[in-house]
Amino acid sequence: MAVDTRASSDLDLFADEVLRDPYPYFADLRDQSPVVRLDTVGVYAVTRYEAIREVLADWESFSSDTVAFNDRMNEVLVGTTLTTDPPDHQKLRAVLTENLAPRALRTLKGDIEGKADTMVADLVARGSFDAMDDLARALPLAVVADLIGVQGTARENILRWGAAAFDCLGPDNARTRAAFPPAGELFEWAHTARAEDLTEGSMGRAIFEAADRGEIPYENCGMIIHQYIAAGMDTTIAAIGNAVRLFAEHPDQFDLIRDDPGLIPAALNEVLRYEAPIHAFGRRATRDVEIAGTPVPAGSQVAVLFGAGNRDPRHYEDPDTFSVRRNPVDHLSFGYGVHSCAGQGLARLEASAVLGALARHVRRYTIGEPVRLLGNMTRSLDRLPVVGVEPA
Repeated sequence: MAVDTRASSDLDLFADEVLRDPYPYFADLRDQSPVVRLDTVGVYAVTRYEAIREVLADWESFSSDTVAFNDRMNEVLVGTTLTTDPPDHQKLRAVLTENLAPRALRTLKGDIEGKADTMVADLVARGSFDAMDDLARALPLAVVADLIGVQGTARENILRWGAAAFDCLGPDNARTRAAFPPAGELFEWAHTARAEDLTEGSMGRAIFEAADRGEIPYENCGMIIHQYIAAGMDTTIAAIGNAVRLFAEHPDQFDLIRDDPGLIPAALNEVLRYEAPIHAFGRRATRDVEIAGTPVPAGSQVAVLFGAGNRDPRHYEDPDTFSVRRNPVDHLSFGYGVHSCAGQGLARLEASAVLGALARHVRRYTIGEPVRLLGNMTRSLDRLPVVGVEPA
């Protein structure tokens, strides 16, 4: 018989001090229980690695129809791949991932690596730069906007729109409210875009072509384009920025990938484990259920804390140490199960291209004080000044 622990906390998961450095708070929650009721936001936080995997794997008990922490955004997202469970999920995801499958990405690899190499070489020649604006944002913008076929004014707004779309997933706080107007601009553009508004041969055009073939309803086209932009930018930006910061702070680990570029895939896994790009994501308990022995009532919202699971000492030895030789292939940052990140292959390709270019062009670099971007959902930086570069 399960023991009703119902550990609780008054922690505000989305408070500024938590977003700046969540790991001490995550450790406290993990020490309490694998599931802790957060009274401030009214959710059950899942804090330990195995419990998180259990929730992510069981889509029947934990629906994705409430990934956001406010009702308004969950209503907006109805019908998207993000919030649709099987069997409808697979139909929408198939269209979303058609151009993100490994075979399709292999055709993009050379172009993405070329873009990253040119950017890094130019930045090294400058000697100082902001790694967020000039690299972490610049590469995904160039890659994703071209892939979707975004042109004109929409292209100029895509970064602002993408950031707002993530902030809208938070609870009803000031950040969420401020994000709704620009997120609404993205929603309006995506749902009124026509095939001819997107570059011929792009992934965006392919969505409309799938509708022409009867594979998806036309009304789903805007939703999928919206998700390409909303989900395809900010987490990759976060991962690249976090990687640049971590390798500046751990030059011994940077030396390892410089000496052996074959370590880059393992290094990226460790970056993603050490700094999960997503702060928290929601699920809804569809029935009275237990998570690691803790009862969770039907209808309750569950908050999956990826960063807490990735630093769980019950699963990873010495988890607060950054080590590229660890190669944590089972990290949680891309999710798990049917809702695992559809764009993870593209994100890996972009981030790996940046690390490869840095390893080729840079022997050592130093950074100034990073400026944290306080976002509801993404763990990212706003500014990352590179103040000195020693070329390779």
